Amino acid sequence: MEVLIVKNKQEVAEAFSAYFVDLVEGKDSFHVALSGGSTPKIVFDVLAEKFGNSVVWSRIHFYWGDERCVAPDDEQSNYKMTVDHLFSKIEIPQENIHRILGEAEPVGEAMRYANLLEINLDRVEGIPQFDLVILGMGDDGHTASIFPHEINLWQADDQCVVATHPDSGQKRVSITGKVINTAKEVAFLVTGTGKAQKVDEIHNQKAGYEKYPASLVHPDSGRLLWFMDQEAASDL
Repeated sequence: MEVLIVKNKQEVAEAFSAYFVDLVEGKDSFHVALSGGSTPKIVFDVLAEKFGNSVVWSRIHFYWGDERCVAPDDEQSNYKMTVDHLFSKIEIPQENIHRILGEAEPVGEAMRYANLLEINLDRVEGIPQFDLVILGMGDDGHTASIFPHEINLWQADDQCVVATHPDSGQKRVSITGKVINTAKEVAFLVTGTGKAQKVDEIHNQKAGYEKYPASLVHPDSGRLLWFMDQEAASDL
């Protein structure tokens, strides 16, 4: 595991963007699972502004690690956020965008998306392998849309599952732990003081840390990177 701590959210976005551009350079094709949240939003802005004309976007295929079960034009949609902050600003073929259909019936959509991943991605022992999975972490230690109260979903047999937000009851479609841990690279983007306690508990393996889904991210490749600002790392 590698940890990079920088000053603020903007510097996290810039550091990750440089890492991403270096990672995709020279690849004939690259398959990445995106995350929602405020930090990826800034990452997308940086990618569009600084690298919009230098990256060969036609070689990159975009997926999502999770999506809220809302319409694609809903303000809560991870897809919409990516369109607003990245896709609308770069030249990207529509066939390279593989969104989770948040407006569809959740169980059927989880099955459809799992099948899509199996078709589009190389597989390792039957599990689809992303080149990169980008993750965030909630204040409660959740990642993708696997929450502590449904941590059993992490080890589900399926590639994708339907998860339920513990407070709102909102349904979400999420990839599962085996897909995350099969990825060639996994990168956490974690910022803000609200994350500091969970970061400390997970990184220092304090009592009970295993109840947080984010603590279960251990890619088989060994390539796990945490990009954090000083606020998120303040308790380390």
